[in-house]
Amino acid sequence: MKRNIAILGSTGSIGTQALDIVRENSDHFEIYALTANENIDLLIRQAEEFSPEVVVIANENKYTRLKEALQHLPVKVWAGSESIAQVVQSEPIDMVLTAMVGYSGLKPTINAIKAGKVIALANKETLVVAGELITSLAIEHKVPILPVDSEHSAIFQCLNGERSPIEKIILTASGGPFRNHSAEQLAKVTKAEALKHPNWDMGAKVTIDSASLMNKGLEMIEAKWLFDVTPDQIEVVVHPQSIIHSMVQFEDSSIIAQLGLPDMHLPIQYALAYPNRLKSNFERLDFFKLKTMTFEKPDMERFRNLAFAFEAARVKGNMACIMNAANEIAVAAFLKDKVGFLEMSEVIEKTMHKTSFIQAPSYEDYVQTDTEARHIAKEFIK
Repeated sequence: MKRNIAILGSTGSIGTQALDIVRENSDHFEIYALTANENIDLLIRQAEEFSPEVVVIANENKYTRLKEALQHLPVKVWAGSESIAQVVQSEPIDMVLTAMVGYSGLKPTINAIKAGKVIALANKETLVVAGELITSLAIEHKVPILPVDSEHSAIFQCLNGERSPIEKIILTASGGPFRNHSAEQLAKVTKAEALKHPNWDMGAKVTIDSASLMNKGLEMIEAKWLFDVTPDQIEVVVHPQSIIHSMVQFEDSSIIAQLGLPDMHLPIQYALAYPNRLKSNFERLDFFKLKTMTFEKPDMERFRNLAFAFEAARVKGNMACIMNAANEIAVAAFLKDKVGFLEMSEVIEKTMHKTSFIQAPSYEDYVQTDTEARHIAKEFIK
């Protein structure tokens, strides 16, 4: 039987690659819903190819154009963030791939979990912002959360079939394009330079996060919740070749690693098809072409965002929510040339110190925290 899938963020990097998987495995998957934020032209082309039951555009100003463009198809056309949060509850959906960027993925993920849908999680910010709430809801509703990020997919695969407790998770990082830059050089980094990742093809926000190592900080917090470990059980290792996607060390000192070429199609397909592995024509790793694999310790004095993430994970409460909101504002400002590369960290640090801290936040507290932190971060940018 085909698995009915809703893809939230179908026009982004993860969403388009997921549709590659569906296209190649049409006997296994059916698209029920596609959602996008702004890219209406690509969303129209996707709807015409995959004939979903529903398409949703978050930007309500583009609803009329989308509706007119798809009027020849038997497809429902909705608009607005509330419609995205609503569509995930549709009865025929088996799995929701959350590939939206940032905080916007939180409410749809909560609704999908409450509706009993399997979650293929590519929106790491959902667990960063409200990890305790999300994991408790998943347990309550008996909903599996399948990781899509390459690092978390690697850890998940390493743990498959294991019964022994985790001693340590070794989270690998490419180090981004500036791992050998001095602080003086980092201060002069341009947007164009930061958007050129050495190994991965990703969206703009994730690429900037990777360059600043914030992406690895977000992934560390995500791993904490996905695999029920403490921040002290997670070690970040810079591995520039991006061949080992992550590792797990067990109590007997054994380490299991998952290897592969830096291509997101594999972890996406693994999540969509789990617990099965589908045959693929992906390029195979050739060990005889591998000249070297190296490992380094990350410099958290030059790349302070990673240190902020460990601090937020240890403080708990709504601190990671504060950090994430400030980072989203800082990255948006950097992409508009309003702040420098190192100034992003200054905005995040100041916002973490000034925003109201809540030790045991509710969902409403997270919403209020996100709003307050964004306002404060914008004030620092002014």
